[in-house]
Amino acid sequence: MLRVTDDITIADWELTESFSRASGPGGQNVNKVSTAVELRFEAARSPSLSDAVKRRLRRLAGRRWTGDGAIVIRAEETRSQMRNREIARERLADLIRKALVAPKRRIPTRPTLASKRRRLAAKARRATVKTLRGRIEDD
Repeated sequence: MLRVTDDITIADWELTESFSRASGPGGQNVNKVSTAVELRFEAARSPSLSDAVKRRLRRLAGRRWTGDGAIVIRAEETRSQMRNREIARERLADLIRKALVAPKRRIPTRPTLASKRRRLAAKARRATVKTLRGRIEDD
């Protein structure tokens, strides 16, 4: 069981772990021990997440979201299989925590008259600087 927040926990049946050989350093171990972890979370079928959270999670997961509604996280940073499992589970929990936060609605505002005047004044100053850089004509 994976504890995300005090209210949300992910059941074991929603998580699937598979192990494979990791790439990178590890000496002779790299060819023998399956230390890389691929954690699969069935997000679309999860009863512990609301529909709004699932939508945000899908957007945040990006290409880690599969066609059948699962999130696949791969961890192969360390030589230890247990540590890689912890890293993958923590990444998943962080992703879900980010999806729990609803984005604030943006209230469209109009620029003030003073800010419009400042912008136009800056544009005019810039234009004069650029015209003064031009070729000097002989009289």
